This record gives sequence, C-alpha cells and structure tokens, in this order.
Amino acid sequence: MTALAIALATALVAFLILPLLGLGVGLGDLGTSLSHPLVWPALRLSLVTTLCSLGLIVLCGTPLAWWLASRSGRLASALEAVLQLPIVVPPAVAGIALLLAFGRHGFLAELTPGGDGLAFSTLAVVLAQVFVAAPFYVQAAVSAFRRVDRDILLAAQSLGASPLRTFLRIALPLSLPGLVAGAALSWARALGEFGATLMFAGNLPGRSQTLPLAIYEALERDLDAARALAILLLIAALFLLIGVRALTPRPR
Repeated sequence: MTALAIALATALVAFLILPLLGLGVGLGDLGTSLSHPLVWPALRLSLVTTLCSLGLIVLCGTPLAWWLASRSGRLASALEAVLQLPIVVPPAVAGIALLLAFGRHGFLAELTPGGDGLAFSTLAVVLAQVFVAAPFYVQAAVSAFRRVDRDILLAAQSLGASPLRTFLRIALPLSLPGLVAGAALSWARALGEFGATLMFAGNLPGRSQTLPLAIYEALERDLDAARALAILLLIAALFLLIGVRALTPRPR
C-alpha cells in the first residue's frame, strides 16, 4: 500500500472509532446516570419487545427461509426481493406504511380488537421491530440453508425420512450457526429501531418508549443519561458483533 492509501484508510478508521470513544469523554458517574427515571423502564420495555419480536421472526421466518432456499423459480426470487425491501426502505416510510395498515384509520384496522387499530401501543412496538428486523434473519437463514449439502438431504429422503424429519434432524442442525447469527443480527436491528417505532407506536414512557426513543428524549433533558443509554446499546451491539463473527463460517 502506498502512503496515500494508508493515510486514507487511517482517516476512515479514526472517523469510525473516535465518535464511539467520545461517548465516554466527560461522562460523570455512570451509575448515577443509569438511575435516571427514563433508563430502566425503557430498558425493560426494549428487552420484552425485542424478545417477543425475535420469537415471532424465528418462528415464522425459519420455514419461510427453508422454502425460499429450496426453490429457484421466479416466484421465490421475486418474494425474496420483496422481503428485503424493509432493509433499504427509510424508517419513516416503514412507520407510515404500518400506520396506514394497522392504525386507527388503516385498511386493516377492522381486523384488530375493537376496530381501533394497533398504533401507539406496546404491540405496535413489536410489529415495527418485526417489520424492520425480519429481513435480516430471513436473509441469513436462506444463506445458511443453501449451504447445506443437498446430497445429504437426498440420501436421508431415499432412506425413508419424511421432509419434516429431514428438515428437523439434518438441515436445521447443520444450519444452526447461521440461524443463530441471523437471529443475533435481527435482534440487534430490533433493539436499535427508532424511526418506524416513533411514527407507529409513539414515544409513550412505559408503553412504547424503547431505549433509542429514551435517548432521544433524554438528550433534551440530561446528556449524561442519554450517554448512559447509548453506552448500554453500544455494549449490546459489541457483544452481538463478537458473537456473530464467531458463528459466521469463514471461507477457506
């Protein structure tokens, strides 16, 4: 590498790392900052909603990913492309789409209990997280299932194993590291969701105020509390990244 290339690479690394280090610069007592009234209700709500959304994503996304990985037609390709749209759609668009679908005046409002829609509720938080995070798991699961040797699956079926037994006893165990990595990425995306949640579920303490929304509110009142919440999210993201890298198979 030339000196110019090294300088440019160093500048980019410094730009990415220095703001993260800045979270701790000038921070007072972390314990005192974490005692802010916004912190623990938001943390508890984030943990509950992200675990619920992750459960729904894994439960519904695993068979979907297996179907997509087993098909190669135009329908499967089109569906896979559509399922990836929430990754590139701006959060504001996602929030408006959810609001127009499940809000009080949404076209699916009549299907909700009482016909009042699901907006500005804890369930709305879960739906927003599922919408933005599900593609990460499905995409990772499809890739993991496609790496399974088809000859092994055909051998199992030729020995009398049913498709369900083949999936549960062979495909699922072989794909487990990739599924876990995808679930971790999906959970991280749900934990950091902000825009769609704000527009669809609001920012109601104890009801729809997750950690990112609490940071947004604390920034106007107590900078140290906002920093403490940001550090919690940063630590969670760091551990998730380490886990994903450990589980992701590396090319030989």
